[in-house]
Amino acid sequence: MTTTEATIADLREIEQFIYREARYADEHDYDSWEALWTDDALYWVPAGGSLADPLHQVSVIYDNRRRISTRLKQLRTGKRYAQSPPSNLRRTISNVEILSSTDTETQVGANFVLYESKPRGIEMWAGRITYVLRSVDGETKLVRKTVVLVNSAEALPTLGFLI
Repeated sequence: MTTTEATIADLREIEQFIYREARYADEHDYDSWEALWTDDALYWVPAGGSLADPLHQVSVIYDNRRRISTRLKQLRTGKRYAQSPPSNLRRTISNVEILSSTDTETQVGANFVLYESKPRGIEMWAGRITYVLRSVDGETKLVRKTVVLVNSAEALPTLGFLI
């Protein structure tokens, strides 16, 4: 299917998946959030907003599926001090659009704004997310997620909102 062949129903289903993924992250529902990822998943947050090759440039996060699982395991056990107690999070997702689609994967772009409240104060984050989604056994799964922060060139005092 080409981008122009995507239907409103397809977009609505994709939006629901993206909203659910954001809610799981906001509510620290790590089991549900982790279950959204494929086995070959890749989660990337480039540093400085550069989409240069992450294998040759510094990244804020560049996690394969195993590293995603390890990160979540640390959060579940409380061994990640930076998020103890976890921040209160709430994000808004907007401007969801299908960028491309093949028989097996769909690339989607969206903007986000997130408020993070923690004992040290409130942080506001914004950026652009690119998702690659795939249907696995009839379920939509997250293959890749790239988060380009608007303020990525600044110091990041916390990363809790990125999980």
